Amino acid sequence: MALQKTFLIVCGMLYSAQANAVDRFDELYCLAKNIYFESRNQPKLGQIAVGQVTMNRVESKRFPNTVCTVVRQGGETRNRCQFSWYCDGKSDEPENGDSWDDSVYLALLIYSGKFTVDVTEEALWYHATYVSPSWAEHYEKTVQINEHIFYR
Repeated sequence: MALQKTFLIVCGMLYSAQANAVDRFDELYCLAKNIYFESRNQPKLGQIAVGQVTMNRVESKRFPNTVCTVVRQGGETRNRCQFSWYCDGKSDEPENGDSWDDSVYLALLIYSGKFTVDVTEEALWYHATYVSPSWAEHYEKTVQINEHIFYR
């Protein structure tokens, strides 16, 4: 049932007048991969939060204006990208089918604006609780959702 619902949403979004199908597909794919690789081990709220940070960056003048360029930013140099999975040297192909399906579904909902509340409180950055990056002291902490701390 969820796969059918996802298929219908994708079809509607891909063929809407707001963007051409190829661009929309690429954007959704990049958002789904970011959700998957950054937060597949988190509860749904944490996955939504990662997707919302990605979209908050797209809307911010401080970052590139497309999902794919936000996700790939800094990826020219190993271990220097914005989202660690993108330049860690490991495979970027999803392996867990159920987690991937969930990521695609959430990406569709987030990209289409179906969530009216930003659970990150407009965060542009986050990190895992088990690290202490030096940049964190320069931003305002907004919320912690499981193993991620969010900042604006």
